[in-house]
Amino acid sequence: MIDQPVEAIEVHTYVVPTDAPEADGTLSWSSTTLVLVRVHAGGTAGMGWTYGPRACAEVIGELLVDAVLGHDALDVAAAAERMRRTVRNAGRPGAVGYAISAVDIALWDLKARLLGVALHRLLGAAHETVAVYGSGGFTTYDSGRLREQLGFWATEQHIPRVKIKVGERWGSAVGRDLARIAEARSVIGPDVELYVDANGGYQAKQAIRVAAASAESAVSWFEEPVSSDDLDGLARVRAAVTCDVAAGEYGTDVSYFARMIAAGAVDCVQADVTRCGGITEWQRIAAVAAGHNLQISGHCAPHLHAHVAAATPNLRHLEWFHDHVRVENMLFTGTLDPTGGTVRPDRTALGHGLSLREDIAVGHRVSHHRIDLHDRPGHTSQDRRRERDAGACRESTVGEEP
Repeated sequence: MIDQPVEAIEVHTYVVPTDAPEADGTLSWSSTTLVLVRVHAGGTAGMGWTYGPRACAEVIGELLVDAVLGHDALDVAAAAERMRRTVRNAGRPGAVGYAISAVDIALWDLKARLLGVALHRLLGAAHETVAVYGSGGFTTYDSGRLREQLGFWATEQHIPRVKIKVGERWGSAVGRDLARIAEARSVIGPDVELYVDANGGYQAKQAIRVAAASAESAVSWFEEPVSSDDLDGLARVRAAVTCDVAAGEYGTDVSYFARMIAAGAVDCVQADVTRCGGITEWQRIAAVAAGHNLQISGHCAPHLHAHVAAATPNLRHLEWFHDHVRVENMLFTGTLDPTGGTVRPDRTALGHGLSLREDIAVGHRVSHHRIDLHDRPGHTSQDRRRERDAGACRESTVGEEP
């Protein structure tokens, strides 16, 4: 295939209200912001997004566009490296890393569509199905809502693992945390795995005490018992509890995860493809984890994780997060069914198989911008002539034998 220069980039920001007030151990929110990127080349477009602040859209327009526009859409690794170098002075953690992730995912989706294959097959499928766990159980939920949500996952969708939020008010409501853990176990029964997520709300010894006090509820996954920046604290908790300790959702490059693994901080690496640098960086992180005999789990954004998860040999599972599942089912076609506790990426669909429901999405859009190669400063008449020649070459070869 001849070069496929990126011709345009679109950036859209959508804000979707939650269906009820939501909170975890350290934060509360009433809406979800999605920054979506479309990258155009060869008469098609690839799509990616991140769940991050609106500032991600500004980062893409100001810093990342020139690292992608005009370059070959098939060379995703080269684009990822250019983006990484471009943000040196801006700093990569946080919103900048989230913005890189959205563009990287869009480029991988575009490449798969240009080559006419499903994304997980382009990456190299390692699994036909991907295990998921139901995730929600927000600290704002009353008993009735908690029971309804957990019961739906466990008894209607038959998902054999579920997670609730604990660490309420920065660990100052331990009594309620323990009562909710016990209630969750009573709802799901003895055969469904129970996970808890403190979002860094506890101190290390406090987290150890919570794990001991909830032993009868058989919690098997303790996510961010302390801040993910406290690698020593994570390691202390991990050494003292029997459940698996997981963290990593805020990591934005492979070096972060290398430090976390070297510190002995986790039993399972948790990465977010919409934050860690996209699919390019996810694969590097998974390889580092595999080199230390650790598995990797996908954090949130389940439909963007499904394909790269299916192509990751040392995958444990991905998070079927209530808020993001609701947003993705609302805004996209091609979403997946978790009944039975797994999802199966579509081998017949191109790319990640998702398409935006334009008629619904427009009602939630708060900003949109398109940058075309022809409009960029320094794009010369010679550049345009070269593109026209490439287009003529493509037209002349339609229907010919390769």
